[in-house]
Amino acid sequence: MYELNICHLYPDLLNLYGDRGNIIAIARRSQWRGIQVNISDISIGDEFDAEKYDIIFLGGGQDFEQEVIQDDVLNQKGNEIRNAIQNDKIFLAICGGYQLLGNYYRTRDGKEIEFLKALDLWTVGSKDRMIGNFCFECDFLKTDSFDGKVVGFENHSGRTYLGPSVKPLGKIVKGFGNNGEDGFEGAIYKNVYCSYSHGSLLPKNPHLTDHLIALALKQKYKDFDSLQKLNDEFEELAHKTMLQRIVG
Repeated sequence: MYELNICHLYPDLLNLYGDRGNIIAIARRSQWRGIQVNISDISIGDEFDAEKYDIIFLGGGQDFEQEVIQDDVLNQKGNEIRNAIQNDKIFLAICGGYQLLGNYYRTRDGKEIEFLKALDLWTVGSKDRMIGNFCFECDFLKTDSFDGKVVGFENHSGRTYLGPSVKPLGKIVKGFGNNGEDGFEGAIYKNVYCSYSHGSLLPKNPHLTDHLIALALKQKYKDFDSLQKLNDEFEELAHKTMLQRIVG
């Protein structure tokens, strides 16, 4: 039997707009295939050993929550997170968690808040919020039967910009994405996947969920080939309904 160990970092503080649903989606789609799933909640003051986990998740939070965890994430868990990323550990980071992995956050009044510097990206605060249902297209998800379109909900005032070593997660079809300027959404660096999509991201996008599960199993088990196909009638209907609502 295959087994996946999932770490939810700061679940009590970074869980905006139902981000925990991403953990539930990974667990359920794994368990339906007979894959055992173990979930560990790791927060402030807890020991964090990235080698124990196959997938690590960081959810979203507002400025207050980011300030609460800043000392712990920078000084207690920072080196472990950075080393894990360089060693190809699989991460999913949403909104505030996405921003935390970058170099800094510059507030509207010019104050620069230091972040993890794990990914070459940075965020600048703006007075206008980028909010609403949105859609973006991921080339790495495209197959003969799937067009790669991912749906979600964004709500952020920070505008994120990517350095040359970081690729966007996808191209905006409808909505704002990283900054409302360059037409891109999210970030990919090694096995780190970042997005501004709340609401939550994975339950509405089973293709992306399965991509992360398969990636984790391939990394852990030499004999793993591919995921068993599931009956995704309801998941596909939810995805199609949201796509029609957003794009038309």
